[in-house]
Amino acid sequence: MQIPKPSDADKDHFRAVVPDNPDVVVKPMFGNLGAFVNGNMFAGLFGPMIGVRLSDADREALETAHQTRPFGPEGRPMGGYVGLPEALSADEEQTAEWLEKAFAYVATLPPKAAKARSSKK
Repeated sequence: MQIPKPSDADKDHFRAVVPDNPDVVVKPMFGNLGAFVNGNMFAGLFGPMIGVRLSDADREALETAHQTRPFGPEGRPMGGYVGLPEALSADEEQTAEWLEKAFAYVATLPPKAAKARSSKK
């Protein structure tokens, strides 16, 4: 499976639209970037595409207003995430609004438990 790599401009754009909140953590994921709150990813970058995890109502509103795309590898999209259309992603203000909605929704979910590390001796 080929994972697309984002350009530096794609990464900069992603960071620019992620909510400015101390609870947000942006970190690398498989050569791309993910934005997390309480250990749960609410937005990600997959090549140049931005994907968001929204409430059912917000996802339906987005899909009704815009032609969204599956988010993630071709044939194996990430469940619960929707890719923003290119035309929408080009509008930094609208993209930031959808990432804010994703952040607000995912912040209501239970924190993700940290993985236990095995102690190999």
